Order: sequence, then structure tokens, then C-alpha cells
Amino acid sequence: MIGLAHYLVLSALLFAIGLIGIMTRRNVLMILLCIEIMFNAANLAFVAFAKAWGNLDGQVVVFFIITVAAAEVTVGLAIAILLARQLKTLNVDEVSFLKW
Repeated sequence: MIGLAHYLVLSALLFAIGLIGIMTRRNVLMILLCIEIMFNAANLAFVAFAKAWGNLDGQVVVFFIITVAAAEVTVGLAIAILLARQLKTLNVDEVSFLKW
């Protein structure tokens, strides 16, 4: 039987994959994808805890995380489109006009 520990291990693995992807990738779209993987890892952990404890609080938090993730994707893709149009690149190392 799959228990809480299995879900949490899978969640930790997904979060680690997303974190490694953010630190190693230089493409804006890949970084956004890795952030989404990290959001999904947090969602999995919240749902696993909600199921284990028998309440719906974790599922309500997941609903808000999905809403924030949708907003993040919208803004991130808009920035990626502007970068592609203006600089003809999606490499974050070549983007210096967003710095102070």
C-alpha cells in the first residue's frame, strides 16, 4: 500500500529536480517549467497531508497554488515573448536590462 511517506519522497524528488533545473538551465522557458515542477511537488505534498489527516485544508491550499502558478505562467510567458522579440534570445545570461 502506498502511504504518506511514498508521496512525500516523490514530492521531494520532484522538488529537487525542479531546483536543479532552475540552477543549471539558462533558458527562460526551461526555468519556468522547472518552477512549475516545484509548484506541483508542493501540491502533491499538500494533497498527501490532507489525505493522511482526513481534512480538506491541504486541497484548499493547492487550489490557491494552482491560481498563483497560472498567474506566474502568464507573466513569465509574456516576459519570454518580449525577450524573444526584443533581444532575439531567451538566454538569461544575455539579459542585462532587467538588472538594477
